[in-house]
Amino acid sequence: MESYNRLTLEKNGIDISFVQDNQSFSKYGVLRGLHFQKKPSAQTKLVRALTGRILDVVVDIRVEQPTYKQTFLIELSEENKKQLFVPPGFAHAFVVLSKTAYVLYKCDEYYSKVSEGGIRFDDPELNIDWNLPVTDLIVSGKDLELPFLNQLNYGF
Repeated sequence: MESYNRLTLEKNGIDISFVQDNQSFSKYGVLRGLHFQKKPSAQTKLVRALTGRILDVVVDIRVEQPTYKQTFLIELSEENKKQLFVPPGFAHAFVVLSKTAYVLYKCDEYYSKVSEGGIRFDDPELNIDWNLPVTDLIVSGKDLELPFLNQLNYGF
């Protein structure tokens, strides 16, 4: 299968050059996110599940936009072969719904530790349904320390 074609994106008005691929392996219930890169290292991502099934989630964190705080959820899997395009100004997360999953995402900017940001997965203002019982979620200590959306000052 052809999983990426620059000309196809350009025909749809997306002129982007990806510079980095990231791949992760996770088990059932692992929740990664909600993450983003702040300016000047804000990233566009193209995300897909190579194996398994994930619930992929994005949140619009662009304060000046009418879609601010809106969330979008989609299941990505090796079966449906769907991909999600995540522009800068959106926080991104996923949770593994299958026994295991390999996830690949292409980025148009290099990762920068000083530019990383995030939002708590359980922010009551966002009220995201992760499609799993809360007791099944496995969240890293680092992600548990992320602030709520109303505590951010990030410049989008």
